[in-house]
Amino acid sequence: MHYGFVGAGEITAAIVEGLSKDITDPPTIFLSPRSRSVGQELSARFPNVHVRDSNQAVLDSATTIVLAVRPPIAEEVLRDLTFRPDHVLISALAGVPLARLRDWAAPARDVVRSIPLPPAARRQSLTAMYPDNTEARALFDSIGGSVVPDAEEDLDIFSAATATFAAHLDYLGTIAAWMTDQGVDDTIATTFTSHIFGQLGQSLLQQPGSLEALTGKHMTPGGLNEQLLTDLRTNGVPDTVRHALDGILTRLRDR
Repeated sequence: MHYGFVGAGEITAAIVEGLSKDITDPPTIFLSPRSRSVGQELSARFPNVHVRDSNQAVLDSATTIVLAVRPPIAEEVLRDLTFRPDHVLISALAGVPLARLRDWAAPARDVVRSIPLPPAARRQSLTAMYPDNTEARALFDSIGGSVVPDAEEDLDIFSAATATFAAHLDYLGTIAAWMTDQGVDDTIATTFTSHIFGQLGQSLLQQPGSLEALTGKHMTPGGLNEQLLTDLRTNGVPDTVRHALDGILTRLRDR
């Protein structure tokens, strides 16, 4: 299998590492020259990775193409390229619909939207994609798994959910900062907060039931966890999160 990547940012680097690191027979990967430092670092680490002189050279070298550029420049990048009918274009761009991608990449046979995540580097990215496609599923299953929603518009809901990463980390930072305000060493507070929520993340992956059931397992009636949860709900935190997610979804669908 040969993969070509147009765009060499964080997501490209994560997918390439997941496809290459500690793999006995990794696929051949061709990278665009847009970020030569990223490409050179990856090609120096992995002998299956090669940097091409242009985006067109990437397309000429591979059939399955992953597009990972900034959405505002996607049309400019794609319209400068000549696709073949046998190309499969896998877009990692948030909010850019299939109809536009198909127009920009014609006559490419198949176009897929996807939401790969940074844990792809550890082969732990559950990637949402639409529509289902054999080549895209093979790629994403090799870096952690894939899920296909019922409709393209549902993919925007998955994108909106990923917009919560920074807010979640800020929440953890608030907890660590509060501990420091109470006199705990800053490094210790950060280490402790990262540890307890890292372990909670492992529980999420191993929990077969609902998130509501898992929430119940982490609090007792009249206990401290219940007190904090009740305070946050009383102050409208869940409603604020829902409102913010509604705004993200509106932005994605208005593009």
